Amino acid sequence: SAPCVDEISEADYAEDATRAARFLNGETQEIMGDIERRMQRAAEALEFEQAAMLRDQMGALAKVLHQQTMEDSDQSDTDIIVVASSGGKVCVNLAMVRGGRHLGDRAFFPTHTDGDSSAEVLEIFIAQHYVDHPLPAVIVGSHALPDAELIDLIAESKSTKSRFISRPQGVRRAWLEQATRNAEMALGSALLESGARSARTLALAEALDLDTDPVALEGLHIECFDISHTAGEATQASCVVYANHAMQPSLYRRYNIAGITPGDDYAAMRQVLTRRFGKVADGEAQMPGLVLIDGGKGQVEIARQVFAELGLDTEVLVGVAKGDRRKVGLETLIFPDDRAPMVLGEASAALMLIAQIRDEAHRFAITGMRAKRAKTRNVSRLEDIDGIGAKRRQRLLARFGGFSGVANASIEDLASVEGISPELAERIYFSLR
Repeated sequence: SAPCVDEISEADYAEDATRAARFLNGETQEIMGDIERRMQRAAEALEFEQAAMLRDQMGALAKVLHQQTMEDSDQSDTDIIVVASSGGKVCVNLAMVRGGRHLGDRAFFPTHTDGDSSAEVLEIFIAQHYVDHPLPAVIVGSHALPDAELIDLIAESKSTKSRFISRPQGVRRAWLEQATRNAEMALGSALLESGARSARTLALAEALDLDTDPVALEGLHIECFDISHTAGEATQASCVVYANHAMQPSLYRRYNIAGITPGDDYAAMRQVLTRRFGKVADGEAQMPGLVLIDGGKGQVEIARQVFAELGLDTEVLVGVAKGDRRKVGLETLIFPDDRAPMVLGEASAALMLIAQIRDEAHRFAITGMRAKRAKTRNVSRLEDIDGIGAKRRQRLLARFGGFSGVANASIEDLASVEGISPELAERIYFSLR
């Protein structure tokens, strides 16, 4: 309907959005009736193009309704929860039906379920999930709950009513069967993906002569360090983490580098490694099983020196030197001892994993460096304006929510800030343009 170019009024667009929300909430018959009445009015007013558009809308919605198989005669809001397990992995599949419409499935993969039965996993999921989510009128479960009073307790805490069914009949049985199939498919996909990730970790361990025991591979903790700056400006170091056969963004860290000659990557690497592994030497942090350094012999030598000074094992260090034209697959692995450089080749699963970790460290460093550079430059642009000191700059940034807000503000808006005269507001306005 092109609201951004005024092809539809704001009021009509708001009505469209409201109708869409009502349709998704299950008010299908009411919406279809509304469209039919609008179509008839348009035809009576000889607005045949509008009538045809509404006719097509009815046809499209009817097709959607026909494709929906989860029809509930009593229109009760229902959640269908299935627990499936295979290969040491557990999947909890949640399907939601609102107003008779199936809104989709979501698969969860809980950890630390060793020794728990499927019924116990289901009970724990329900107890946790409905702390932050509305409780539907009906919950259909794949297993009977060990604590038959759990649903009543949750319902009482939310001042509502709900019932649990583990042996549904009719349409709810069809829902449960479909949700079970979806759980098994999600679990199968997760196991395939997990197997592929485990295979890459194993290939890396074999290539670097690390412990290949499955338990050791599961616990293999890899950290990768990279340095990023623009001609020496806004230097930052990044540390990304790979563990449990996957990248762990919650464990990533950025380090602001200061007190070095701009552009001195060796000094930057020395600083970040000293800060990070000084804690290991002091017993305040665990030592990774592998430390990747984005760089060649020079960077690896700096890392070796830092580890030696801290009394740490240098054998965990591996440098990743870029290949010809920086093409992935042509990297050379550099070691801090007398081991010869290693070229694994483009077909190596181990090298593909190393390249993925290295590229993630590079991406994380660059995004941090750019944000730091932009902040530094924006602050400098404000302070370079005659009459703008630290206090006025802070007031402007606080008033407009950051530099972009200041840059987009009008002269009148700028002058409304305490300490900013109309003349200074005009100076700021034109200086930022």
